Amino acid sequence: MIQELTNKAIELLHQMIETPSFSSEEEETAQLITAWFIKHDIPFERENNNIWAYNKYFDDAKPTILLNSHHDTVKPNGNYTNDPFKAFIEEGKLFGLGSNDAGGCLVSLMATFTHFYDKKDLKYNFVIVASAEEESSGPLGLKSVLKYLKNVAFGIVGEPTLMQLAVAEKGLLVLDVSVKGTASHAAHPNDDNAIYNALKVIQWFENFEYKKESGTLGKVKMTVTQVNAGKQHNVVPASCDLVVDVRVNDKYKNEEILKIVKEAMPGNVEVKPRSLHLGSSSIPVDHPIVKSGIALGRTTYGSPTLSDQSVLSCPSLKLGPGDSTRSHSANEFIYVDEIREGVDLYIKILEGIV
Repeated sequence: MIQELTNKAIELLHQMIETPSFSSEEEETAQLITAWFIKHDIPFERENNNIWAYNKYFDDAKPTILLNSHHDTVKPNGNYTNDPFKAFIEEGKLFGLGSNDAGGCLVSLMATFTHFYDKKDLKYNFVIVASAEEESSGPLGLKSVLKYLKNVAFGIVGEPTLMQLAVAEKGLLVLDVSVKGTASHAAHPNDDNAIYNALKVIQWFENFEYKKESGTLGKVKMTVTQVNAGKQHNVVPASCDLVVDVRVNDKYKNEEILKIVKEAMPGNVEVKPRSLHLGSSSIPVDHPIVKSGIALGRTTYGSPTLSDQSVLSCPSLKLGPGDSTRSHSANEFIYVDEIREGVDLYIKILEGIV
């Protein structure tokens, strides 16, 4: 039965790859997912492009395990040599946009949920959410449906981790930093050049180190990723605008980071966060689901990449087939055997606690 479910999951992934599903444009892959549930006689709910379903013998007195992954993708980058929307297998690799991030994880979790769907006398309930807008951190993704989910005790978020246990994940804080100066003609003296002023600010972001280091996530990492100033060669601009990507460990809240940055900036610098809700997340290493994974030979680590864990308030574990280094890459792929291993390990890890 598990092998049959896995084969069907791989077939579904083929269909999803060949159905474009950019963030906020996931209507057609949502239809594929609902068709899976209909075919397996599993009632489901849908809001926008998020689909969720509970196990058959849901018991309000029991805690619930959330299984989640997303069906949206980024747009293919310009270095593809394959057709990103053509699913094909070559040398054991299933190629196609979204195969690794996170289609392989999602279909593996759907097969896992379907395996447990009609099991009786479980210690936990199950709810699976196939979510939208993960890649864009959009408002109509997982966060928008959390209010409907019942008794969630912890979650497993399907992202490519080579089926190792990502017990913590860095949060994300994106800052728009505007460094002010005095506009002038380039031919005249000006000791308040916004671009020169920005050099000191950039240097601060490069050199500043936060005191609290995480055992799983290491240090907070700040990176200036965009610089924009000026429109013509002979005009000194009035401002130089920076974008700063901050990866936050589990020792700080995003609000704390923002406060530290603002207090360090001189008076001619304005700092605005794009959002504060994409916080770091973690699960205790002695949590039953982590211990079950360790018992099966899995290792624990801290992940530097962001996922839908950032919108969860419950403990959560990031775990899935595929390799994060392939995500958003040209000619994206996942090994078919990784999906088979993914379904097998998801089931075994969950069997260790339910």
